[in-house]
Amino acid sequence: MKPVPSLDPLPEGLISLADHEALARTRLDENAWAYFSGGAADEITLRANRQAWNELMLHPRVLRPLSGGHTRVELLGRTLAHPVMLAPVAFQRMAHPDGELACAYAAAALGAGLVLSTQASTPLETVADAVRDDPGRGPLWFQLYLQPDRGFNRELIRRAEDAGYEALVLTVDAPSSGARDRERRAGFRLPPGISAVNLQGLRPPALGTLAPGQSAMFDSLLRHAPTWADVEWLLGATRLPVLLKGVLHEADARQAAALGVAGLIVSNHGGRTLDTAPATAWALPRIADAVGEALPLLVDGGIRRGTDVLKAVALGARAVLVGRPCVYALANAGTRGVAHVLRLLCDELEIAMALTGCATLAEATADLIFTRAPLR
Repeated sequence: MKPVPSLDPLPEGLISLADHEALARTRLDENAWAYFSGGAADEITLRANRQAWNELMLHPRVLRPLSGGHTRVELLGRTLAHPVMLAPVAFQRMAHPDGELACAYAAAALGAGLVLSTQASTPLETVADAVRDDPGRGPLWFQLYLQPDRGFNRELIRRAEDAGYEALVLTVDAPSSGARDRERRAGFRLPPGISAVNLQGLRPPALGTLAPGQSAMFDSLLRHAPTWADVEWLLGATRLPVLLKGVLHEADARQAAALGVAGLIVSNHGGRTLDTAPATAWALPRIADAVGEALPLLVDGGIRRGTDVLKAVALGARAVLVGRPCVYALANAGTRGVAHVLRLLCDELEIAMALTGCATLAEATADLIFTRAPLR
C-alpha cells in the first residue's frame, strides 16, 4: 500500500515564496535552518544568486496575440506542462516528517519534475512507488553522488533504474564540502532517525597514513574524487540518460557535450560549496553560447519568482530547478505547502509571459532581457 502524506492546512497569509521563507524561519530549529538556508563561507555566492536574477530586467512587447498560449516545454523526449522542477535536497525529513514523499506527491499533483537526492532521508524505491504510475506527473530523476566503491555505485544505479527513475543527475561540483560557517556555528548534526538511507551498507574508504608533507585533503580525502573518467564510466554503466549538475565553466560544458551527456544543470550548489563562484544567472548565457543547441540546459540557484523562470528561459535554459523554497514550504504545510509554492511559480510565469508578449516559451529569447545602452 502506498504511504499517504499528511494533509497539513496551509497557513493564512502566504502569497509569495518570500512569505514561505519567513514563516519557515519560525518553524525550523536552528540546526535545520542552518543546514537548509546556509551557504559557504561569507555566503557571497548565496546572495549573488538571488541578486543576479533581480538585476536582470525584462523588455516587454505589447499588442501581441496571446490566445492559445501555454507553458509547455520539451525535455529529454517528454513534454512538460511547465519548466519548473524540484531540485535535489538532502534530508528533507528534517523539515517535515513526510519529507521527500511530500515533495514527490506535490510535484506529481502539479506536473513538476522531481530530482531525488542520493542523500534523501526516504528510500528511493518508496518515493518512486508513490508517484511512478501517476499519469500527470513530471519527470522522475535520481541525483547521484559517485562513491569510491564502484560496486556500490553499480548497485545504486541499478536500484534507480529498477525503481523507474528516468535519468541520472550526477553532481560534479562537490568533491568536498564547502566551508559552511553557519552550520559550524550551529553545531549541525543529523537528528536521531534521519540518515542518508540510500547509502546504507556503504563502507567509508580507508584514508591511509599520510607521509610527511602530504595533505590530508589532497592525499587522503580527495584520492577518490570523481573525474571525467568517472563520467565516461557512468555513461557506460547505465541505460539512463545522464545529466551533469554543477557546471559553470564553458570549457567543462564543451567537454561534457563531447562525452555525450544528455544535459547540463548550471548550478553552484546553491552557494554551498565554493563561495565567490559566479551566480548562475551570470553563468547560464556563457554555457548556452558554449554548447549551442547540442545540449538542453537547466539552471538552479535563487529562483524565487515566475519572472526568474522566464528570464532563465530567455537566457537559454529549458527548465529551472527550485530547492530551498520547496523545503520552506514543506516545513510550513507538508505536501500542500510544496504544491502551493509550485502553483505560485507557475501562475507567476504565466503572468510574466502575458505581460511580455510571450504566448509560448519559444518566444522567450535573449532579446527579452533588457540591455542598457549608453546615454546619448
